[in-house]
Amino acid sequence: MDISKLEIPILQAPVEATVDLAATVSEAGGMGSIQGTWNTPDETAELVEEILNKTSSPFFVNFALAFTPHSFDAVIEAGVPVITFSWGLEPGLIERAHRNNVAVGVQVGSVDGAKLAITKGTDFVICQGIEAGGHVQSTTSLANLLPRVVASVGEVPVFAAGGLADGEDIAWALHEGATGVMLGTRFVATQESVAHKLYKESILASSGSDTVYTVCFDGGWSQAPHRVIRNRTLKIWEDAGCPPPGRRPGEGEIVANDSSGYEVKRYDSDTPAASFIEGEMRDLCLYAGMGCDKIHDIPSASELVLHLWKDYQLGKKAP
Repeated sequence: MDISKLEIPILQAPVEATVDLAATVSEAGGMGSIQGTWNTPDETAELVEEILNKTSSPFFVNFALAFTPHSFDAVIEAGVPVITFSWGLEPGLIERAHRNNVAVGVQVGSVDGAKLAITKGTDFVICQGIEAGGHVQSTTSLANLLPRVVASVGEVPVFAAGGLADGEDIAWALHEGATGVMLGTRFVATQESVAHKLYKESILASSGSDTVYTVCFDGGWSQAPHRVIRNRTLKIWEDAGCPPPGRRPGEGEIVANDSSGYEVKRYDSDTPAASFIEGEMRDLCLYAGMGCDKIHDIPSASELVLHLWKDYQLGKKAP
């Protein structure tokens, strides 16, 4: 597919995503997504099939290549139209996707990363700034990085990501030459998101200055930088001098559990999901980008996509 021909050039990042969230965003004219890294191949293929039963519009599955993409072949066989990669670049996977008529996007955090992705055949680039929530590849602000990436990739579409949350942000990104945007935190605060209600409420109550770029919550993904909302766990760790794993206060303490009995420990990278029934939800990892200031409600995903695009079209001007 030609990513530049999306009806509404808004991608939903694969964070706290469900089949309903992905399908709803795609049906509204954007492009929804799910993650494919941490499920089994059968589980991920089933999710793809469920989305295909709900929409004929394009969507994507993301693989974080810091981990082995065990479900890659399964999602291709299931009929996924688009795959994206973050935290790594494997040309062989891009070639395999293209042989099956699957489009590929690669998330980058630098100009050189964007150039390399182009030489390896990616169909579009996701340019991530350090303002992004969740795991962050970039160490550069989006305002600094985006125009340089756009200038470096020729005609290849570029989607801006990192701290973007409203129509004015979309206007700015398109003014800088982006084809569209990818939003993560804004879609966590929707009705279809799998995030726990206290997580969503924490986003609404926070500002960009309440988020921090850190390696505190690295249980399950060692030393990978991420941006989260400040909370008690982070304070305990910082007050202790930011000690390494094995020496952190409260390490190994069970903070919450879900309805299946799955337990989350302090410093784990797990976020509180709607299925969590006991524990201190706000002490868990709360991924969020610096656009929190602009998030004030929890709409349906379709309402959000249409509102964002209408907000942009009604004349929001780039600074």
